[in-house]
Amino acid sequence: MTADVFQAISTQGAAVNLSSRAKFRLTGGDRIRYLNGQVTNDVRRVKTDATLYACVTDVKGRIAGDVFIHATDDALFLNAEPGLRETLGLRLERYIVADDAELTDVTDEWQLWHVWGSTTDTPVCRERGIDGQECPSYSLLSTRFGIAGTDLWLPAGTAYAPACHLLSDDDLETWRILQKVPRWPSELNAETFPPEAGIQEQAMDFAKGCYIGQEVLSRIKTTGKMPRELIAFESEAEVNAGDEICFEKAVGKVTSVTKHPVTGRTLGLGMVKKGTSSDSLTIAGAPLKRR
Repeated sequence: MTADVFQAISTQGAAVNLSSRAKFRLTGGDRIRYLNGQVTNDVRRVKTDATLYACVTDVKGRIAGDVFIHATDDALFLNAEPGLRETLGLRLERYIVADDAELTDVTDEWQLWHVWGSTTDTPVCRERGIDGQECPSYSLLSTRFGIAGTDLWLPAGTAYAPACHLLSDDDLETWRILQKVPRWPSELNAETFPPEAGIQEQAMDFAKGCYIGQEVLSRIKTTGKMPRELIAFESEAEVNAGDEICFEKAVGKVTSVTKHPVTGRTLGLGMVKKGTSSDSLTIAGAPLKRR
C-alpha cells in the first residue's frame, strides 16, 4: 500500500470485492434454533439490515471458522473465508439431524462487496434494486474491517462499480493489520480460543445458552485463564510471519506482518502467552513495541 492510497482510504473510504468468500443459505423452520446451537453469538438477535459476527467452535472451544450472518424473511445467510467453503459446510451439515433445516452452498450465486467511508455510495440497495433494475440484493451494516461500513450482496453477474477506491488483496491485508483485525487462518484457527483473539465482545454471547464448545469457553470467562492473547506491534526491524516473539525466552509467534504505508515500520499481529509483559519484547533480538 502506498502513502497516497493510505491517505485516500483514511479520509474517503474504500471498497473491497469479497465475492470469493464462502456463502451459505440456511432455510427451514428450525434454522434459528439450530444455528444458535452451533455458533458463539445469539442468532435470535440476527437482523435483516446488519451482520452478526460469530465463531463456529469445536467441542474443545477452539475456532473451526468465523462467520458473518444476516437474515431474510425465510432464510439465514452466512459468509466465511474462501478456504472454509468445504470444511465449514461439512461441519454445519454434520449436526443437522432431526432439525427442520437445510444448508445450501450459494457461493457462486452471489457477489459480496464491502464499502466504507464518507464518499462511498452506500447504501446502494433500495426497493428499486441496482441502477433502477429490479433485482434481489441486500445492504447490511457491518464492521468487518474495524470501521463501520456496509456489506452489499448482489446476484452474480450484476454490474457494480463502487464510487470509492477499490482495494487490492494486498492493500486490504495491510489495512486489516493496521486495524488489528484477526483473520482465518492467520490468527483464527483450530489452535485458537475466541477470547485469545480478542473477539469476545463482537463474536460471543455468554447468556445465549448451549452450543458446541460453550462449556470450555464459559470456564475461560469465569476463571479469566486462557493460554495466549493477541497483540499488535510495530518494529523497525524486518519481521516475518512465524518468527518467534521473545521475552528472555520464546513466548509466542508472529502471525501477520505488513509495512506502514507512511513510516515504513513493520506492523504485525502475534500470539503470545497470556500475561506477558509489554516491556522488552523482541523478535530476532530487535525490540518491538505494542500498539
